[in-house]
Amino acid sequence: MDSVEPASDLWTYADELNICHRWGADEHRWSANSNLSLSVFIGAPSVAILFLMLQLNADESRVLGVLIEKATTTPDQYPLSINALTNGANQKNNRDPVLALTEDQVFDAVEKLREKQLVVRVDTMGSRVHKYKHTAGETLHCRGGELAILAELLLRGPQTLGELRGRASRMHPLESLDDAKVMLRALMDRAEPLARELPPSPGSRAERFAQLLSPDLHAIAESSASSTLSPLTGASATLAERVAILEREVSDLRQALSRLATAVGEPDPSANPA
Repeated sequence: MDSVEPASDLWTYADELNICHRWGADEHRWSANSNLSLSVFIGAPSVAILFLMLQLNADESRVLGVLIEKATTTPDQYPLSINALTNGANQKNNRDPVLALTEDQVFDAVEKLREKQLVVRVDTMGSRVHKYKHTAGETLHCRGGELAILAELLLRGPQTLGELRGRASRMHPLESLDDAKVMLRALMDRAEPLARELPPSPGSRAERFAQLLSPDLHAIAESSASSTLSPLTGASATLAERVAILEREVSDLRQALSRLATAVGEPDPSANPA
């Protein structure tokens, strides 16, 4: 029989993390360790609601992503030992960037995730090897599809809706882009969002999405808007080049307007401009 370490409730957890809080009619103060950011919302003079916003470092993000992934892609080998976790963290496919974590680094990340109630240790009778499984669904209040997308964002960085739908489907069924969009919206539309939308990458029109458990985990590429403007605003661009670009754009717009007019049975306005 497997035994799982008991999880403490929020208030006990806050005490364990040495969070101090005091509130009165006119003031509130708080302090917390560096692993958490803490929001305090004051209602009545003697009532406060503490919301813990978890923040992960790079190693913790990789380990949590691996645990979420392996729970569904290799369920027969789950929960995972430190050795299996290290192999999963360092594998070359489905990872960006590719890492070379040691077992000590993975163990340290696991222990920090346990402190944050995102991982529990599972002891199996007859086995001397500790194994671990995630509790992200319970702690973060996420459904299976949301967890699958969150894991992909942790393991690979910002991605488009189409990329997330295709890649996260190996962990949870996402039959359409709309299904993936519903899961993403659930991650974004909450009091403390777990994901956010980004501008398209250079050369693309598709919006991207990034996770917020570790906002600085992946570098964000320059948006296509700024890269599109650079030919016009760069010091090297001549007046003739700018005019040529604008003329091409006007021509494209006229052709599109002509096709639209033909489709709705109206005269072509571009044939006789005012």
